[in-house]
Amino acid sequence: MSGKRLTVVVSQSQSKNPAGRQMEEEIATQLILAGDTEVSLIPHLYDLTADHPGMLFLKSVPGDLVVLSWLYPRATRWILDRNGIKGQEGVSELKADDEDEEDFDDESAAPSADAIGSLNPPNRKIYVIDLRVRNQVDDFLAEIRRIGQESTVETVALMDWIGGNPQPEQLERYLHADNGNQVNGTAPTQNGNGAATTDAHLRTDSAPVKRRWYPVIDYSRCTNCMECIDFCLFGVYGVDHSERILVEQQDNCKKGCPACSRVCPENAIIFPGHKTPGIAGSDEGGVGNLKIDLSKLFGAPSALELAAQERDVELVADGREAVGMTVGIPKRQAAGPQERDELDDLIDGLDDLDV
Repeated sequence: MSGKRLTVVVSQSQSKNPAGRQMEEEIATQLILAGDTEVSLIPHLYDLTADHPGMLFLKSVPGDLVVLSWLYPRATRWILDRNGIKGQEGVSELKADDEDEEDFDDESAAPSADAIGSLNPPNRKIYVIDLRVRNQVDDFLAEIRRIGQESTVETVALMDWIGGNPQPEQLERYLHADNGNQVNGTAPTQNGNGAATTDAHLRTDSAPVKRRWYPVIDYSRCTNCMECIDFCLFGVYGVDHSERILVEQQDNCKKGCPACSRVCPENAIIFPGHKTPGIAGSDEGGVGNLKIDLSKLFGAPSALELAAQERDVELVADGREAVGMTVGIPKRQAAGPQERDELDDLIDGLDDLDV
């Protein structure tokens, strides 16, 4: 692999929707035909285990990396980080057609100044692109070409940053392989005379996976307050050797339950498979402590009350007793604001309206 050769990984959707599959394969095929990138198709990133061939391949990439997935970029970035696939954040210019960055000023979605951040990211860039932002293959190809021109970081020493402790024989197959399967069993590129060449291949790491459900911590927001470990009663969270919170037993998490994300005061806990954008990793607003919690105006449960209800459902399903708001609810949150806040301003504003 050339020191400046860009690697592009397409993480396939959990769904087998034909339009989505066609777009994934068309992006990969066109990149192969261009011949200037290493391309890999892997199953849905969130579902990969640490020893899945697709994850091992991601860990073996020593230079700049582009990952296209059907997830919010924040979710993709921190799934990679939790698996030891680290790097500096590369900025993609490909946004949804209706996304206006100038209108985004929600302080609740901004990273905290006290966040602990990723540990020792190497000097290479990881670019993350959401496949849902456009429906034209050419848009993605143009952005990847732009990134390829921007990418100048030489490959770094693999074992200096790789995480997850894969076995040497597991990595050997990726570091010295011929890049796996070719498109349709034929060489995917042609020279100027139209003759087939074999200098670019499509790697397909398609070992079967099953759908998973576990929280992902966004360390650019996490302040290590430990409120999640106090709230979760299922043994999902732990601490690492640096006393940093981590998702230790992800398979203990209860499928479909996002309760701990509602408790997190920094909106740092992501459930990439959840239907609510704020919980799934969108940057558009908070999850738990919304700046203006309209549920209080209309009598609906607060975020903390909803989290306690969701936790109780899972406790009872496990044959345990419901605990409601008596266990693991931060007192400073449960007690509510002690001084005037935005909700007070909203209510006063409504009172002032002449309606």
